[in-house]
Amino acid sequence: MRHIDVHKIADEARFNRFHGLVLFWCALIIIFDGYDLAVAGIALPSIMKQMGVDPTQAGFMVSSALFGMMFGAIFLGTIADRIGRRWAIVICIALFSLFTAAAGMATDPVTFSITRFLAGLGIGGVMPNVVAQMTEYSPRKLRSTLVTLMFSGYAVGGMLAAVLGKGLIESYGWQSVFLAAALPVVLIPFILKSLPESMPFLLRQGRHEELKAIVARLDPGLRPTASDGFALPSADKAHGAPVRHLFQDGRGFSTVMFWVAFFMCLFMVYALSSWLTKLMASAGYSLGSALTFVLTLNFGAMIGAVGGGWLADRFHIKWVLFSMYVLAAVSITLLGTPMPTEALFFVVGLAGASTIGTQIVTYAYAGQFYPVAIRSTGIGLASGVGRSGAILAPIVIGALVAMALPLQQNFVAIAIPAVIAAVAVAMINHGRSALKHPQAANTDSPAPPPARAAIGRN
Repeated sequence: MRHIDVHKIADEARFNRFHGLVLFWCALIIIFDGYDLAVAGIALPSIMKQMGVDPTQAGFMVSSALFGMMFGAIFLGTIADRIGRRWAIVICIALFSLFTAAAGMATDPVTFSITRFLAGLGIGGVMPNVVAQMTEYSPRKLRSTLVTLMFSGYAVGGMLAAVLGKGLIESYGWQSVFLAAALPVVLIPFILKSLPESMPFLLRQGRHEELKAIVARLDPGLRPTASDGFALPSADKAHGAPVRHLFQDGRGFSTVMFWVAFFMCLFMVYALSSWLTKLMASAGYSLGSALTFVLTLNFGAMIGAVGGGWLADRFHIKWVLFSMYVLAAVSITLLGTPMPTEALFFVVGLAGASTIGTQIVTYAYAGQFYPVAIRSTGIGLASGVGRSGAILAPIVIGALVAMALPLQQNFVAIAIPAVIAAVAVAMINHGRSALKHPQAANTDSPAPPPARAAIGRN
């Protein structure tokens, strides 16, 4: 009787059509997620004008979705361990699609804030789940590249929101770009049918035939028989409270450093996503030109995500991430400096690459740092704590805008967290990551009986 280590199969597999299918669905989901998040910042000047709110009130309205994202990342980001990753993802899609569309029908700040909070639950919850899904099924040699390539869909969603915003808001009002967010709901049946379930969840549930089919698609040369058994390495099994395991085996300090990095990075991302349009408009640019800056920001994010993932697969991911945070501090500070328009567009692109792109690489690093059994929980909690920064960003920057400070001071305030994040990443103990203990995450020795399941057993 063979004992098949499912994660060793996934780690050593060659990229094939099955990996492409997982990448397609995860990237498409992130595109929808990125659109739903960016749409509020795109429409913010129009919303403020129609509802008659000042910058401080607008900051609280934008933060309502981010507050929802904090709860969504913590609760929906970890619920996959109990109901399965596929259903957790589908629940999140339904939440962020339907309630973003509902926000488009709001006529007052309170209703808008409530619907955006509910949408935020799905926006925040889906991120850790798709990162965990893509990390689990990616070959080890391509893992950072595939995760960051998938997450570049976040920037594509932001670009889509900017393009539609330029075409729809002036013609049909800001509501139109929110109503368009309901379209992903029609894809839910296809996602349930095509997206594979997490392998540890299938093993725990005794769904051996599904697991057998997935293993055969991961490695077409391997044909499991009824007498074979599936096993998880001991490092990939978590008993009791998964949160406790984030602080075991020397991971505690690094877990806190990940939380600091997520907090600071998400502060920068949502400060720019929420206020870049308004800041550029107040600097004298037209609405169309200000939206072009958002398009450039997200285009840079896509380049930064893919480039950062490529570098992380070839060099030390920790120091690649550290360098990206340093670049973020420099580029954001330069945004407030007078320069030719062409140079400004270049710097905005750099800011996108080193903030949104860096956020994506940070997710990739966290996904690889934790063993698979606590991966969704580790990413979910880091993302949830980070949402505190996302919540504060629109409020803090909104207060600064209301004070009518010089443009450069606003951007310096956004750049300071990049320095703090760089220090936090430098202090992560990479020696305690799953990357440094392949013998724990992938072992040829048979797993103990609790982790083993025969395929032919009913």
